[in-house]
Amino acid sequence: MSVVLGYDESPGAARALRVAIDVAAAFDERLVLVYGAAPPGPTGEEYRAHYEAIAQAGRAGLEHAVASAEAAGVSATVEVIDLSPAQALIEAASRYGARVIVVGSWGESPIRGALLGSTPHKLLHLSTVPVLCVPTEA
Repeated sequence: MSVVLGYDESPGAARALRVAIDVAAAFDERLVLVYGAAPPGPTGEEYRAHYEAIAQAGRAGLEHAVASAEAAGVSATVEVIDLSPAQALIEAASRYGARVIVVGSWGESPIRGALLGSTPHKLLHLSTVPVLCVPTEA
């Protein structure tokens, strides 16, 4: 089993990272750090350049998270997946047999999350794996 974390360097991700590390350490499980790099458009050179920039930004952001996990004695794996964040997390959770998916929340209202389709809101409705939604620090 594993603990899957959606990590994107957002304000909610910092606290979610600490919680995910604690959960992974408590269960002595691998932490899978996921960045959903959904393709921005259908085809062409512009698409490839844009996608590569998104994927590189995701990999760079995940380096900090991996260092934090390793400092806490938790082994970590990085996944940059060509899907929207929610779908990327569901895919990784399935592939790694996740115990839980951990995501940060920006403190959006439930209505805003439902209308705009926040990742935590989507996961709560689509995931078959338990979802731990961590609020942003005050």
